[in-house]
Amino acid sequence: MSVLYADVIVDISHEQLDRPFQYRVPEGLQEKLKPGMRVQIPFGAGDRLIQGYCIGLSEISKFDPAKTKDIQGVYVADSDSEGRSIALAVWMREQYGSTMIQALKTVLPPRKAVKKLEKRVILRRLGREELFSMLGESKRKKQVARARLLEALLDQESIPYEWVTGKLNVSGQTIQSLERAGALSVQSSSGYRNPVRAFRLEEEAKLLSKEQQGILSDFFADYDGEVRKTYLLHGITGSGKTEVYIRLVRGVVERGRQVIVLIPEIALTYQTLLRFYQCFGDRVSVMNSTLSAGEKYDQCERAKKGEIDVIIGPRSALFTPFPNLGLIVIDEEHESSYKSETSPKYHARETAEYLAGLCGASLVLGSATPSIEAYYRAEHGQYGLWRLTERLTGGTLPDVEIVDLRQELKEGNRSIFSRRLQELMADRLQKGQQIILFLNRRGYAGFVSCRSCGYVMKCPHCDVSLSEHKGGRMLCHYCGYMTEKPGVCPECGSKYILGFKAGTQQIEDKLKEMYPSVRTLRMDRDTTKTKDSYETILSSFANGEADVLIGTQMIVKGHDFPNVTLVGVLAADLSLGMGDFRAEERTFQLLTQAVGRAGRGLQPGNAVIQTYQPDNYAVLRAKEQDYEGFYQEEILFRELGGYPPVSNLLAVQIFSATEKSGEELAEQLAEYLRRERTAQDYILLGPSAASISRINDVYRHVLYIKSEDYSILVEIKDLLENRAETLNLRNENIQFDFNPLNVI
Repeated sequence: MSVLYADVIVDISHEQLDRPFQYRVPEGLQEKLKPGMRVQIPFGAGDRLIQGYCIGLSEISKFDPAKTKDIQGVYVADSDSEGRSIALAVWMREQYGSTMIQALKTVLPPRKAVKKLEKRVILRRLGREELFSMLGESKRKKQVARARLLEALLDQESIPYEWVTGKLNVSGQTIQSLERAGALSVQSSSGYRNPVRAFRLEEEAKLLSKEQQGILSDFFADYDGEVRKTYLLHGITGSGKTEVYIRLVRGVVERGRQVIVLIPEIALTYQTLLRFYQCFGDRVSVMNSTLSAGEKYDQCERAKKGEIDVIIGPRSALFTPFPNLGLIVIDEEHESSYKSETSPKYHARETAEYLAGLCGASLVLGSATPSIEAYYRAEHGQYGLWRLTERLTGGTLPDVEIVDLRQELKEGNRSIFSRRLQELMADRLQKGQQIILFLNRRGYAGFVSCRSCGYVMKCPHCDVSLSEHKGGRMLCHYCGYMTEKPGVCPECGSKYILGFKAGTQQIEDKLKEMYPSVRTLRMDRDTTKTKDSYETILSSFANGEADVLIGTQMIVKGHDFPNVTLVGVLAADLSLGMGDFRAEERTFQLLTQAVGRAGRGLQPGNAVIQTYQPDNYAVLRAKEQDYEGFYQEEILFRELGGYPPVSNLLAVQIFSATEKSGEELAEQLAEYLRRERTAQDYILLGPSAASISRINDVYRHVLYIKSEDYSILVEIKDLLENRAETLNLRNENIQFDFNPLNVI
């Protein structure tokens, strides 16, 4: 048997990860040891036995074999959450390409030393007569602060320490002097920070529909039969997906397991948390980027100790260190925020699948507009498929109208709002009903289209839109095709071929100009910078403190406002102009989610989609809320173009200090790949400059590789990684993005 060596991490810290040490694996342990397992190793000059984690195995010794120590033991039955986190990091490193340190930092909970939350109370220790005597003496000596505290203690036997130092303005020294005199004592207790601030109210039990009950029966029949798999829940807007999640979570918790519920944006935390808090009280918590370091640390500690059953949060909440994870729910699974844009560029859906396998857990994906990838896998039997086809929120699907902005322009209306939308807004404001105005800003900066006929400049080789660069250049960021921006529309000859410029602030100003008494709220990046801004805006709108909510993507995802009877989608086709094969999918999802916010209460709803491309199949299918029809058209396009999920795509992204060095490195990697691996099982596109070729003086280039077999792309990633290591790169950086959701 050959000699095997293990790389072992011995000091795991989120803030500062120690380097791995290499140990020899004895023959008796070689069959047992796998990356991610906890091991016992001799460490330091005295060879004291400590625990570590294996992060890799190799037959190559990095050091003098004579000085390499042996692993002493392997914890084969290891079930601790940290061991699973290491195993998950190893898998992410292999699947997505990154350093091991980057992968470990992603999955491991924060270890930064955080001062524990300490609660202190001042207790009275003397009788009232003795306190009166001390009070009189303090007043004679003009010890004002001391007298204030003694007077307070006469009224109550215990006082919070912070109230004494804050409201009474009594120093710690004064408190200590009275403690030494025996007048009082300070009692301390430590506890965990709890970011959840909610009141538990009794909620009426909801009656389940036949479809909902069928899903629960199906799931728990599998679960109690030890069948663990991935399910896709496809339910129209307002069909009761959240109620299904709650019942699934409750059943798993009752079976002694913990649950992670992922939501795509912090903006959704408020309403989702309230629903879950009604059921689970203090046994539910949140994990997101708005929490302080102390709050994050404490939630991880509570999870490890089994003090919470359910954690809710965006992508990063997936790595909560539950010791007995039994279910992962990913709501709005189609959202692009589930894909990391920093290395390792993992997707939460795929990572959750692997984590569920490690933990013996089930995975439930839910959406009104599932990603093409998830639905494709469900159609091919890789996922179980559930459907909810009835709206249960007390309302009906809204009446949706498409307004052709080309016709509006021809008839002299140059306003942000079409005439039909203005008519409906006036009606709703008069009736005291609420309105949501959604500005589709996704893909805003790049493409150019004709305002007269809706024509979009596209690449003749890739069937994606061209992006406008400085100097009037139009560039394809898949194959590098370049052309000059035309002065008039090639399709109809109109001079109105340009970009679109409008923001939420301009919309709000125009609205107040038209309706001076209107009460508005904006929800965009500018208005959601503070910790509680999402909750403040959403709760204000839910409480009827505004007539109109104006915002970008974050306002159309999962929110439920019963008094909203009108949704206006402004510039619906902006996302159609993205230089990306997913443009139609994203547009359909956004429009379907947006119009689904209307008519969720007792009043019927309307939605107006304003567009320059009223005949696009994504717009037409969104109007009808017809996901099946859209999927059939879209999957045909993916098959013809060889795009995911029919095939797989690897983006090799090069970042450099100078444009020339980045361009040369991209060409060098492409040439190396062609030389080392004949293009029988892959297609190489590019290299090309990135869509934004320079950010913060860092130049960006990219090349794309297509293959039906994902493992082939992993092999190519390994090949290029090894090549990069031999180049001793200093001012260049290479990152890998599998099936990217955004072009760079």
